Amino acid sequence: MKMEEGLTLIQENLAILAPLFILQLILMVIALIDLAKNDEPKGPKWVWTLVIIFINIVGPIVYFIAGKRR
Repeated sequence: MKMEEGLTLIQENLAILAPLFILQLILMVIALIDLAKNDEPKGPKWVWTLVIIFINIVGPIVYFIAGKRR
């Protein structure tokens, strides 16, 4: 009975979660591509890679604000 309630909850909220997941994926891919092309980020590339991948939505935004040299 509990499993069915959980699945119903997920299905009801899928319309909200899907666009957020897609936004996160797009931001992450763009940030990782930019990081790969960037020769001199502020800090080690491996740290920025971890920030971008593991800190959802906020990680790529932090990279674009604080990690890029102008």
